Amino acid sequence: MAIWIRVLAGLFGFFLQLLVLDAAIRTFLLPRVANVRLSRLVSKGVATVFRLFASPRRSYPARDQVLSLYASIVLLTYQALWLALSVIAFGFGFVAAGVSGFGLAFETSGSSLFTLGTISGSGGVQITISFVEASIGLTLLALLIAFIPTLYTAFQRRELSVARLAVRAGVPATPWGVLEVAQSVKSFDALDKLWLEWEQWFIDVGETHTTLTILNFYRSPNPNQTWIAAAATVLDAAAIFNAAVDVEPSPTAGLCIRSGWIALRRLADYFRIPYPLHPERTIPIAISRHEFDLVLEHLARSGVPLVADHDAAWQDFLGWRVNYDAIIEACYERFTCPRIDWNLVQVQPLLPPSNVRGT
Repeated sequence: MAIWIRVLAGLFGFFLQLLVLDAAIRTFLLPRVANVRLSRLVSKGVATVFRLFASPRRSYPARDQVLSLYASIVLLTYQALWLALSVIAFGFGFVAAGVSGFGLAFETSGSSLFTLGTISGSGGVQITISFVEASIGLTLLALLIAFIPTLYTAFQRRELSVARLAVRAGVPATPWGVLEVAQSVKSFDALDKLWLEWEQWFIDVGETHTTLTILNFYRSPNPNQTWIAAAATVLDAAAIFNAAVDVEPSPTAGLCIRSGWIALRRLADYFRIPYPLHPERTIPIAISRHEFDLVLEHLARSGVPLVADHDAAWQDFLGWRVNYDAIIEACYERFTCPRIDWNLVQVQPLLPPSNVRGT
């Protein structure tokens, strides 16, 4: 084989393997946000296939069942692609090392990568390449195996708070449900514990879901209680509480909202979701004044003490909601989660007091 073909094959194989290692390291090992083009291409390709089976024409439970496999398939596709590209890269490496013919070179590469031993190179250079390729193949497999426990630990931390929210807000969780349950047990002061828990939750999600971005596509075990809807529930509940409930506004609720929009902005920056950099009350939000008034009427019937000036309450609510409105609404669409319908408050039954002793 001509020397210039061997040189070009060696350079191509070397840079292709660098591309694979770069993608594997930055996807699985780098503890910060990384825009890995090869990983993005894989994710988009798998998403295209899944969209065929999770058509919007299907019911949400059917779509949720299909999409629950998406993240796992993406991880396996990462691994399959990286191993396939490694076989190709080292196949060109064996051509550069003097193996006669591309067919034999790729056969030798596959045998070395998967440590099959069916065929081996000859000479010091080819044997060295075989050892290097075998070590890289084992490393790529080990990366995925070691990555999964970290991934599921973060997933379980996220879902634990989402599951707890069912106690505080019902299933599916609603912002007014949080306040209604608190009223039913006379525990508005105890809400500070909820705001503090979710402040920590947002901090954790902002960190884990931008460094382990595949986590965003791991769906909650309960299709009716998604992590996006849970985040929106807590943020809206804290906003309504500080804006409309006739008790002293909670600084902890305000800090919860702040940690929420900071975390959501980190996700938005990664997924290129547009949002207003300088949010103001004049920017339209997805919640209408009519929907807001319906919720206040429901809370009033439930016994929740409300401020007298509903116009001021709406303006205060706008001031909180505008900080995260665009992002949370885009997340409903991007991660295929059912949006909280505020109009449903009209048909929800009132929650009676639950801590009153019988006489």
